[in-house]
Amino acid sequence: MQGMNVVVTGANSGVGFELTRKLLEGGARVVALVRSGFAPGNALIDAALGDGRLRVYHADFSDVASLSAALALLLQQETRVDVLFNNAGVSVGGGARSKQGRELHFEVNTVAPYLITLALKPLLWLGAAKTVINTSSNALLTVKRFDSRTLENPTDLRKLFGPYATSKLALSLWTRELAPRLAEEGIQIRSVCPGPNKTPMSAGEGMPGWLRPLTHLFFSPPSRGAARLYDAAFGAYPGTPGGFINKGKDTPLRFTDQAGDVLAQVDAIYQRELADGIAGPR
Repeated sequence: MQGMNVVVTGANSGVGFELTRKLLEGGARVVALVRSGFAPGNALIDAALGDGRLRVYHADFSDVASLSAALALLLQQETRVDVLFNNAGVSVGGGARSKQGRELHFEVNTVAPYLITLALKPLLWLGAAKTVINTSSNALLTVKRFDSRTLENPTDLRKLFGPYATSKLALSLWTRELAPRLAEEGIQIRSVCPGPNKTPMSAGEGMPGWLRPLTHLFFSPPSRGAARLYDAAFGAYPGTPGGFINKGKDTPLRFTDQAGDVLAQVDAIYQRELADGIAGPR
């Protein structure tokens, strides 16, 4: 990992922050793609920002125009990407929409990681590890009914077990479907559940009220989730290409018959809304 260039989305809080710390401590250079900046006062982060080992690009993941501008700048200024951690995500109350009018969980948790992955392929080709890790969630295992046609406009608006869970399932489904194609280009991709962690998201409005008091008792510190993502990228991985890793094991997904439909849906968004707005490295 020494000297690697690693992109981390959502790097400034929760699991993403702990992952960024771990990467910097291991000698990596981190490219943070975040909505807001890092809070001052952490010696490691402050030093890395000062000497260029941590570089920051700002984007609103719910706004394709904002994301497109950030990705275009990143492609111009960075020389390669060894590992991409698509870690940013949201868990909010029902009914929230993105700037494009799509359901917010679908936009940020499902669509944005796909847009980022495809946009950064030219830099991944130039990297050494050529690895993409998508942060998913074992909440997807609770999904009993799934229809890819309702992702943009879901009818089940339950907290955690509604749009959030289905958006993470959709993320893992397109990851599984895309993996063989990326493998032909030398890129490996998988989705990973970091486990339940005590983060701003787990304490936020997206958690059911009955579950919030339990997070303090049973959820792990975010460093635990960061370690799971780190191990999925840099440790031994015996699973299938595009697999979903839960508790360190390659875990079967349901509704794989719709994986192609999900991939086609997010790819259509990429082709329509982002592909012409970015350029590869010079």
